Amino acid sequence: MTWLGRLLLSVIALILAIPAGALTLGAGVLLDPTFRDALGQLGLVGLFSGLSDLAQGLPPDMAVMAVILLAQALGLLLILPPTLVALVGETLGLRSPFWYGGAAGLLTALLPWLARGGPPPAAGAAAAGAETRLAAILLVTGIASGLVYWLIAGRSARARMTRPGAGAF
Repeated sequence: MTWLGRLLLSVIALILAIPAGALTLGAGVLLDPTFRDALGQLGLVGLFSGLSDLAQGLPPDMAVMAVILLAQALGLLLILPPTLVALVGETLGLRSPFWYGGAAGLLTALLPWLARGGPPPAAGAAAAGAETRLAAILLVTGIASGLVYWLIAGRSARARMTRPGAGAF
């Protein structure tokens, strides 16, 4: 397979891996009872406060900023890990599903701590439990996106690399 074909296959794999991670994240948040209840309460509170702000004549800039910040956070969680793992895996010639699934899962689970700059402040047992559940959901999200990438791009690379005379790309 030429380098152009490999690049195209990698892009297609990433295009399919990112929604797989998004679906896994959504399912994880909705299946966890604590997050489901919190999301339901926050969703209604946010909706009602946003509607009352608009009714009072306030500009919708805050709502637009909130949507932009949410999109940035989701982009960071869903796009960055599989893309970075795919780049490193393709560059170093790593072909294992354990690399793609494990590295993407670990990176996705660690992103909140990396973005925060360290461990969370002590906030009690309830906060620690919620953060542990969130880390588990993010771990599964990254594993799902990494394995989808491997299923599409990694397996064909393995067959290509075992052929006699196969080059780096």
